[in-house]
Amino acid sequence: MKLKTAIICAAFLSAGWSLSHAAQPESTDSEVAVIDPSQRHQQLEGWGSSLCWWAAQVGNWDEKKVDEIVDLITSPDKLNMNIFRYNIGGGDDPAHADGHMVKGKGKRAEMEGFKDSPTAPYNWNADKGQRTILLKIKEKRPDAVFEAFSNSAPYWMTYSGCAAGNVDPLKDNLKPEYYEMFCDYLLDVCKHYKAAYQIDFKTLEPFNESYSNYWYAEGSQEGCHFEPATQIQIIRMLYPKLKASGLTTVLSASDETNLDQFLTVQKAYQAAGDIWDKLGQLNTHTYSGTNAEREAVRELVRQAGKPFWQSETGPSGGRDFESNLLLAQKMFDDLRIMRPQAWLDWQLMEENNGEWCVMRGNFKTQEYKPVKNLYVRMQISRFIKQGYTFIESGNEHTLAALSPSGKEVVVAVLNTTERERSFNIDLNKFSGKITAVSNWRTSETEDCQPFPAVSFKGKKQTYVSPARSLTTFVLTIDN
Repeated sequence: MKLKTAIICAAFLSAGWSLSHAAQPESTDSEVAVIDPSQRHQQLEGWGSSLCWWAAQVGNWDEKKVDEIVDLITSPDKLNMNIFRYNIGGGDDPAHADGHMVKGKGKRAEMEGFKDSPTAPYNWNADKGQRTILLKIKEKRPDAVFEAFSNSAPYWMTYSGCAAGNVDPLKDNLKPEYYEMFCDYLLDVCKHYKAAYQIDFKTLEPFNESYSNYWYAEGSQEGCHFEPATQIQIIRMLYPKLKASGLTTVLSASDETNLDQFLTVQKAYQAAGDIWDKLGQLNTHTYSGTNAEREAVRELVRQAGKPFWQSETGPSGGRDFESNLLLAQKMFDDLRIMRPQAWLDWQLMEENNGEWCVMRGNFKTQEYKPVKNLYVRMQISRFIKQGYTFIESGNEHTLAALSPSGKEVVVAVLNTTERERSFNIDLNKFSGKITAVSNWRTSETEDCQPFPAVSFKGKKQTYVSPARSLTTFVLTIDN
């Protein structure tokens, strides 16, 4: 598929030009964004995604198409993603094949496990598709960061005999007599990938949305409820095993589905007294959460003193491009208020929608195409690069970051409304001069396209943002 002309938005235009929707007289009712390099927040570790379920399907495609897709998601001039979460599948009862998960989320949800029974040998040929994408990413992006995570233990370790959850979704599904074997299972996979493929997982996450109430037997995907007390017990068991494994991997937790549940579980960890010391990183999902909860999460993470990822999320409203922009607003809120070092999507390819993905494809025919969300994501991930530091903008609809040298400033401006919106962008807190400006925009009619560089009056600019658009300014500062 010829994607280059549609995807690569690589033009640099000198400052001093103007355009409608660019530099306009200042308006008293404009939103104000004061970009302040003295208020520095988190440094970006990266952007990324889970590999299940999409990679388990796409990894079996024609190699040329696999290479195209991996290039699209990892190239610095495209999506510039560098963090990927590899799912250690539990594997469901073979008698359930093509059954409840296929009816719920499709064949893609039937992730393969590596061990069929307590006494069975490991089948390291399993999960070829996801592994293919993992190794292609490692080859294309040597600086890639990988996390291994579990959605469920193998079915034969569970009360229900099903990797989708317990008959009662409010109860743990992993049998206590299998706690230790579950820990060993996760570590054996990590050790194998290190020995066979030189994959060093930065983190290992044994739980996924485990305090939720929707993991039930014969459900639509792998999932396993763990009460906070059980999570604590497993962490205490897994930690010394990981320390003795010879791996550099550290534990992450607890990847709850929303901020309220993350706060509940992390407070249980904190009260336990010894659990934060055993974790190398905290993870959460943001499928829901208020800005007040984001502030509470930021404070709790500060108390823990740990690296912190927003490790999975997706849309929370709207359809198509409207949904894509609302998800961008969630990203802005997460990064500005909660301040994770990484921000990750759940899926990169879907078959039946354009909201939960950046590509829409057909897993059987191996056809795919970018959707609008790809360009929305690119507006941020291409220009705010790994190692950049987020800085204060004082405005909920803007996101700002500074390069390590301090000579490049990126300011993104989001308008989710159906009307134009005026932004007064103020860079007077920078000591140097603005020597160059370049800008890109995604709107109803534009796909991360460059447009003539806007004029700054001194270090200020009033930008009239088109309805439903995301604009990124890249400014060079002469210090």
